[in-house]
Amino acid sequence: MRLTVLGCAGSFPGPESPCSAYLLEADGFRLLIDFGVGSLSTLQRYVGLHAPDAVLLTHLHCDHMFDAVSYVVVRRYAPDGPYPPLPMYAPSGAPDRLASAYGQEEGSVEDVYQFYGLQPGTFPIGPFTVTVDRMNHPVETYGVRLEHGGRVFCYSADTAPCEALLRLAQDADVFLCEASYMDGVDNPPDLHLTGREAGEAATKAGVGRLLLTHLVPAWGSESHTVESAAGAFAGPLEVVRAGASYDI
Repeated sequence: MRLTVLGCAGSFPGPESPCSAYLLEADGFRLLIDFGVGSLSTLQRYVGLHAPDAVLLTHLHCDHMFDAVSYVVVRRYAPDGPYPPLPMYAPSGAPDRLASAYGQEEGSVEDVYQFYGLQPGTFPIGPFTVTVDRMNHPVETYGVRLEHGGRVFCYSADTAPCEALLRLAQDADVFLCEASYMDGVDNPPDLHLTGREAGEAATKAGVGRLLLTHLVPAWGSESHTVESAAGAFAGPLEVVRAGASYDI
């Protein structure tokens, strides 16, 4: 498996990165996990406008899905289009949410996306064995575990600490984990992780490598987040950047 980071800024685009979007590739199949604000630009820059074979949206907050709305134009009105419906795995309400954001009637983007509703469990997408479970976040949100060729990748999506995250991340080779909040301050409950909490989750789950994402540059300190995570996790860790790729 290979991971390419298309966007990693938390909550809104940062000065150096769009919002969350991650491309996972194996056996020539490309799965786009999340499609946040600005990531349609980096999709073209790093892999190609029509690269995704399927899309998985972890939840329907704009910083994780809004460029899926812009992508309607790409597939519906391309000079060599329209393109056939692209498989999209997403929480309940996604068809109407995307249609509403696009400015059309309910169900009107189903010529562009073939929707599959997420619920906790395991299922195939292309060559991947995918397991999702509900995270600790205010809206319906799914963490993701991908397995292929004896390797395991886990993505936290957005979440506060929860047991489901530890189950998904158990023994993962690479754990892509959000770390939105600063340690040592009074953060809102049941919303996001701090660097220390991300490190603790990685240690409890026994992961091989921790990749931190979803930091909010305008509101925090990357060095403080890394220091906090390293204090709780002794393995290799780093903050991801848009355009970075990782073999898993």
